Amino acid sequence: MNFLKDVQLGKKGITEEFVKDIDMRMEKYRNIIIKINVLKSARENGRLDVKKYAEELTEKLGKKYTARVIGFSILLRKWRKARE
Repeated sequence: MNFLKDVQLGKKGITEEFVKDIDMRMEKYRNIIIKINVLKSARENGRLDVKKYAEELTEKLGKKYTARVIGFSILLRKWRKARE
């Protein structure tokens, strides 16, 4: 597994450009997990906001993506087949 640790989610939240950037990175590399660090400016309610961002990301990206929340980070992975 490879990690790309350079993705940060700031106060603008999840925008169309952010989703396109994540999708582009997933298409460029196979078998990758992207670590998204949620900055303090993006989380007013602490970990609840991080969970909401993870759900919103997987909803916008599609069923092939899964997200796992660890602390204030989101680990995003793309699978070959859709997950339920």
